[in-house]
Amino acid sequence: MGAGVLIFYFVITCWGVPLLCPLKKTRTQELGLQKTTDLPPNFLLCFIVFASSALFLFIRRRNNSVTGKLPPGPPGWPIFGNMFDLGTMPHRTLTRLRDKYGQVIWLRLGAVNSMVILSTKAATEFFKNHDLTFAERHITEIMRAHGYHKSSVALAPYGSYWRVLRRLVTVDMLVNKRINETACVRRKCVDDMLGWIEDEASKIRGESNRNGIHVARFVFLLSLNLLGNLMLSQDLFDPNSKEGSEFFLVILRLMSLSGTGNIADYFPWLKWLDPQGLKRKMNKDLGKAIDIASKFVKQRMEDKKLSENNKRDFLDLLLEFEGNGKDEPAKLSDQNLNVFILELLMAGSETTSSTVEWALTELLCNLESMVKVKAELSRVVGPNKSVEESDIQNLHYLNAVIKETFRLHPPIPFLVPRRAMRDSEFMGYHIPQNTQVFVNAWAIGRDPEVWDDPLSFKPERFIGSKIDYKGHNFQLIPFGAGRRMCAGVALGERVLHLVLGSLLHHFDWELGGNVTKETIDMRDILGVTMRKLEPLLAVPKMCLKSAD
Repeated sequence: MGAGVLIFYFVITCWGVPLLCPLKKTRTQELGLQKTTDLPPNFLLCFIVFASSALFLFIRRRNNSVTGKLPPGPPGWPIFGNMFDLGTMPHRTLTRLRDKYGQVIWLRLGAVNSMVILSTKAATEFFKNHDLTFAERHITEIMRAHGYHKSSVALAPYGSYWRVLRRLVTVDMLVNKRINETACVRRKCVDDMLGWIEDEASKIRGESNRNGIHVARFVFLLSLNLLGNLMLSQDLFDPNSKEGSEFFLVILRLMSLSGTGNIADYFPWLKWLDPQGLKRKMNKDLGKAIDIASKFVKQRMEDKKLSENNKRDFLDLLLEFEGNGKDEPAKLSDQNLNVFILELLMAGSETTSSTVEWALTELLCNLESMVKVKAELSRVVGPNKSVEESDIQNLHYLNAVIKETFRLHPPIPFLVPRRAMRDSEFMGYHIPQNTQVFVNAWAIGRDPEVWDDPLSFKPERFIGSKIDYKGHNFQLIPFGAGRRMCAGVALGERVLHLVLGSLLHHFDWELGGNVTKETIDMRDILGVTMRKLEPLLAVPKMCLKSAD
C-alpha cells in the first residue's frame, strides 16, 4: 500500500492534480463556462491521498478475484488506472489505440472497469448476441441530479418502468401513423425557421465583413417548437425569446457538464465531496431546465381548461396513463412527467441541430458535394418550390450526405454507456459484472476494415448502398442498436432531411468572416453530444424567389 500512496503523491504534486486542476485551458472554460474546481487543492490532496490508499487495496483485492482473460489494453497507473490516458478527446485517443490493442480494449478508470468497442465486427457481436447482458445503463453521479436517471427513458433501469416509458414514446408518440399525421406541423416549423434566417440575413446584408449567422441556434429553436407542437400543441420559443435563449444556453451547459470527466465517478467515496462541483452545477442548471419544462406543462394544462379546442397531444397521453397496478406505476408523477418532457426536448433538439451544423460545414468544405446536392434538390423539388416530405424518397444524394455526416460525426460518439448485468464472456474475454461499456461509434465510422478512405467526406459511398442507420447495419450506428436504441429515429430522419434540404434549397451558403474551407476549425467538443468547438457561422443568400 505504501508504494501506491507514494506514487499517487508524486503524480499529484508533480502534475498539479491534472484531473481537478488542468494545466491547459479546458474546452468548458473556452466556452465561457465555469471552471470545475472550487475547493482548495491542499484539502483535496490530503483527502484523496487518504481515500486512495484504501482504493489501492480495494482494486488489488478485486483484480485478484477476477478469473478469466480480460481484453487487452494500455497499462495503467497505480490507483488511477488509465484515467490519464484518455486526454480531452477520448473518442479520438481510444481510436488510435485500436492499432496496438485491437477492436476491444480494456481500461481501468479508478475503481471502474471499462470495456471499449472499436470496430464493426465487435459491435455486431455485441448487439446481436449480447444485447440483453449489457442492457443496463452506467449511471454517473451527475445523472442522479434531481433523480433524473430514474425518470429518463434513456437512463432508467432496464425493467418494467423503462418498458412503460419506451412504449409511450414508440407506440403513442413516434409511431409512423402519428408521424404522418403531423407532417403539416413540421412544414410550418421549417417555414418559421426559414423566415427567421431571412430576417437575420437581411440584418447583415451589405456589411463589409459579414460574420454570418449561428445556424445551429435556429435549427435548435425549430426543433424545440416542433417537439413542443407534438407534445404540447404549441410553439415554445422564437429567436427573440429571452426564455428561448436561456434554455438554449442551459442545454449547452448541461451537455458540457454531462460530458466532463468526474473524479467522483471513479473514486466512489468522493461522491459526497463533489470535488469538482459538477453535481452542484448540474443540480442548478438541470433545475432551471426542469422548471422551464414544468412551466410549459402547467401552461398547456391551463389552456386546455379554458379552450374548447379538444385537440389531443402527447401530454394528454401522459396524463391519462394508467399502469397495470403490479409492476407499473398507477400514474406518472409530476417529476416523471417533467423529466420525460425535458428529455424529449433536449434529445431531439440537440442531436438535430448538431447534425445539421456538421452537414452544412462539410458541404461548405467540399463544394463539389454542395453543387451535387443542390442540383438534385433543384431537379427533384423544382425551382421556387419548398421541399416536402414526399420529396425525400427521391433525394438520394441528400440522404447520402446525411449518412456520411453521421458516419464522420455521430451525435453521441460513445452512444450512451451500457453496463454488464452479470459476469459474461465476450469475444473470448471475461467481462466482470458492472463493467462499463463504451461503443465508440466515432471509431466504427472510421473503421478501415469497412470503409474506403475513411477520413474523407464522400457521400457517393452511400449511393446504391443499402447501409442505413436504423440499427441493423453495425458499421453505421449513430443512434445505437438493440433494445436500448434511440426511439426517435423515424421522426429524426424526416426532420433532418426536411430541415437540411430546405436550408440548401432555399439559400446559397458561404462561410462567414474571413474563414475559408482551408482555415475553418473542424475540431469538436465532446459533451453528451459532439458539437463543433467553434460554432459554424455562415452567410445565407436567398436563391428562391418564393416558397409555396
